[in-house]
Amino acid sequence: MSETSDLNVFLNGRIVPQGQAAVSVSDAGLLHGVSAYTTALAHNGVVFRLDRHLSRLFDTVQMLGMRTDATPDILAGATSKLLAANSLTEARVRITLTPGSVHGGEPTTLVTASPLPAYPPDWYEQGIGVVISSLRQGSGPPVYGCKTGCFLPRILARQEAAAKGAQEALWFTKDNRLAEGCTCNVFIVLAGEVLTPPTRTPVLPGIVREAVLELCRGMEVPCSDNRSLTIRELLDAQEVFLTSACAAVRPVVRIERHAVGGEKPGPVTRWVMRAYRELLDRECGLPGEGAQS
Repeated sequence: MSETSDLNVFLNGRIVPQGQAAVSVSDAGLLHGVSAYTTALAHNGVVFRLDRHLSRLFDTVQMLGMRTDATPDILAGATSKLLAANSLTEARVRITLTPGSVHGGEPTTLVTASPLPAYPPDWYEQGIGVVISSLRQGSGPPVYGCKTGCFLPRILARQEAAAKGAQEALWFTKDNRLAEGCTCNVFIVLAGEVLTPPTRTPVLPGIVREAVLELCRGMEVPCSDNRSLTIRELLDAQEVFLTSACAAVRPVVRIERHAVGGEKPGPVTRWVMRAYRELLDRECGLPGEGAQS
C-alpha cells in the first residue's frame, strides 16, 4: 500500500480509514500544541525498540501532567494491528497523545503508520550539509529534550537550513554548547572518540542515539555522552553524523562552508551505519516473521 490516502489510522480505540479520522476542533493539541508524541521505525514488520519509545513517551506525558487513557500495552497492540491493516513491514510509525478537548471529555490517542520516505541514497553515500541555526536552545521550558507538539521553532530552523541548501540545522544552547539537530541527535568523532551532547544539555534522549552508544561500548570504541561540546570541537571533528528513528545514521560532510573529513563519510561513521543496520536486522527479525509489539 503506497498511497497515503489509502492508509488506515488508529484513533481512540479503533482502526479507521485515514480520510474518515477526525478530532475535535477544540482538541488541546490542535489549539495549543499540548501533545506528546514519538516517531519510530518499523523494520521487517517490527518496531525497533518500541518499549523504549513508549517509556520515553510516558515520561513526557508525566512531565507535562497530561491526561491520557492510553497505556503501553494499548499502544503496542494498536501499532501491531495498524501495521497489519496497512500491509506495511517497512514504515514510519508515529504515536500522538493529547488531553483531548479543552472543554473536557476523552483524551485523544492517534497512531499512524506510513511507508518510509524515499531518503536520497546520496545522503548516506556522500553525506549531507548542515547549518548552525540562528535559534538557540534554552533550559527553561520543559519542551526541550522532549517530543511535544510545540514544534514551530524546529520547523523554522529547517526552513532556514533549506534556504541555504542544507538538509538539517544544528542547535546550540544560549551559552554556546552543542545540542542537537531539529529532528535528530548529533555525534562527532574527535581524536578517535565518539562524542554526543549529554541529555542534560538538554537534548532528546534519542532511541537511535542510545543504540549507537551501546554499539560503541560493545566494540570498545571510545565514546562519551557526558561531555559538553563547543563550536570549536564541532569544527575540529574528523567526522560528524546525525541519528534519528527513520533517517537512521546520516554522515555530515559540510557545516555551512566548513568541510568535514574531506567532504566524505569517515570510517567510524561508516562502521556505525553498518553496525546499526545489523542491529536492526537482529532485533527486528527476518522478513515474513510479521509484526510484534
